[in-house]
Amino acid sequence: MSTFYLSAFTFGGGYVIVPLMRKKFVNEYKWIEEEEMIDLIAIAQSSPGAIAINSSIIIGYELAGPVGAGITLLGTVLPPLIIVSIISLFYIAFRDNLIVNGAMKGMQAGVAAIIVDVVFNLIGDIRKLNDKFSTYLMVGVFIATFFINIIAIILICGVLGVAYKYYERKRG
Repeated sequence: MSTFYLSAFTFGGGYVIVPLMRKKFVNEYKWIEEEEMIDLIAIAQSSPGAIAINSSIIIGYELAGPVGAGITLLGTVLPPLIIVSIISLFYIAFRDNLIVNGAMKGMQAGVAAIIVDVVFNLIGDIRKLNDKFSTYLMVGVFIATFFINIIAIILICGVLGVAYKYYERKRG
């Protein structure tokens, strides 16, 4: 029900629904720990496909196994499917409507604000961990996105993450 509700009333895609999932499942229900949620979202982002769907599947699986993954998948996919199906019936009427176009522009501004909020929250989460490696990696990835293909960045970060965890375990 939570993923259905979030998906039904969230505009802007995965980068908007993910922080709302975090608030719901970590802060409100306390079903998932903060650090575990960050790890699950990182896995969802690195997997092919839409981040909202990947996140809901991974969280559902973590909470209730394969059945939970299936239920959260339906809860995330059904609302947009229903909404888009209804809107498609009235597309011609909505296409040229100034009020609808204005509302969409307003939603774009809201989505941008939520994405900025997510970025600052993630920065705060990384700073709380007091992990210099993660901080340097975050800054490096931000700079690298201007020069390097995102697929290469993901692969490099995966290798660096595995190497760092291996180094930490060896160190003690």
